[in-house]
Amino acid sequence: MKHKKFSYKSLEELKKDMELLNLNFPIDDDISVLREEVKEGDKVIPNRFVIHPMEGADANSDGTPGELTLRRYRRYAEGGAGLIWFEAVAVNESGRGNELQLYLNENTVDAFKDMVDMVRQKAKEAMGEDFSPYLVIQLTHAGRFGEKKNLLVLNELVDNAARISPDKEPMTDEELEQLENDYLKAAKLAKEAGFDAVDIKACHRYLLSENLAAHTREGKYGGSYENRTRLLKNALKKISEEVDIDLAVRLNTFDSIPYPYGWGTDKDGNEDHSEPKRLVRELEELGVKIINVSAATPYVYAHITRPYDQPGKLGYEAPEHPLIGVNRLLCLGKMIKEELKDTLVVGTGFSWLRHYAPYVAAGVVKEGWANMIGFGRQSFAYPDFARDIIEKNEMDPKKICTT
Repeated sequence: MKHKKFSYKSLEELKKDMELLNLNFPIDDDISVLREEVKEGDKVIPNRFVIHPMEGADANSDGTPGELTLRRYRRYAEGGAGLIWFEAVAVNESGRGNELQLYLNENTVDAFKDMVDMVRQKAKEAMGEDFSPYLVIQLTHAGRFGEKKNLLVLNELVDNAARISPDKEPMTDEELEQLENDYLKAAKLAKEAGFDAVDIKACHRYLLSENLAAHTREGKYGGSYENRTRLLKNALKKISEEVDIDLAVRLNTFDSIPYPYGWGTDKDGNEDHSEPKRLVRELEELGVKIINVSAATPYVYAHITRPYDQPGKLGYEAPEHPLIGVNRLLCLGKMIKEELKDTLVVGTGFSWLRHYAPYVAAGVVKEGWANMIGFGRQSFAYPDFARDIIEKNEMDPKKICTT
């Protein structure tokens, strides 16, 4: 079946298309499992709903949260999700994706603390005095997709998407060594601001994600598997040794870019999960508590990262039925979950399902494909989706994101 816009009038119609497409992701009519608490060490996450990290590009020029940023997180707080994964926050000036991206440093940390305090207070007011969402801050370096267009290797496919000149010089090993310390510094500030966990972002071909695929780079951050995972693992090790804060990683399970320029792929761009599986096992050994699953990059293969109806400014119609994309993301979460012992896995790929998403989410949790359920675009359009599911046992079709 080719690309098809969402038009289902019942869950049975959706199941019929699943059968035609030979898809078998789980569905369950009893969604009570989504209200369950999730234990993470000595902390309790109030329910299984996660707000994915979605940038609003509405920070102030100094990197502090802007008026619209604060409004968005107030709505998330009042919306009832048990885990709020704050959007990408730069760890240094050169790593900002744009002048309106959040940036955590000594001059902005008090503003982040005020935001955290506001979120916790608004959540209590909306959901009850005992309700305290688990808060993750995503720390990032935008790499080639930032204002400075820093990169590790040249690759025509991704360079074109990022408008990179072929004579652009890659970052040096010395710069990457310093970046490890920038992540450590930002993690210390995140702890000071009151976050429960830091996410060392390694997805969507931003810098740490690109590093995982740096097969053609020379030096200690390129070539071998050990070298390509060094930057991510060193940053995690340094934080673990010096900061009392939980560790998380939003991770690309594959890039859909052919080897030797892709991660988790073969020479034809097909999925090869041997290295991603190895990495998640090592991340668990390093103390990572939560892995949030993703894939590809929205700058090149947007339909893989987020199945959609409307191409929007991305400019192309998806080459497959969106249910195939949903199934792919759900199965990637299952694959990662099977490699781990205790690390929590956040499942991805639910927004396209609209108001039928809770039934798939319940099936995913009950079948052990993921511990928690993440919504990205849906949370933008419908920040109180979790509260409606918890209190009304359903999502409102009039409030959903139409992808």
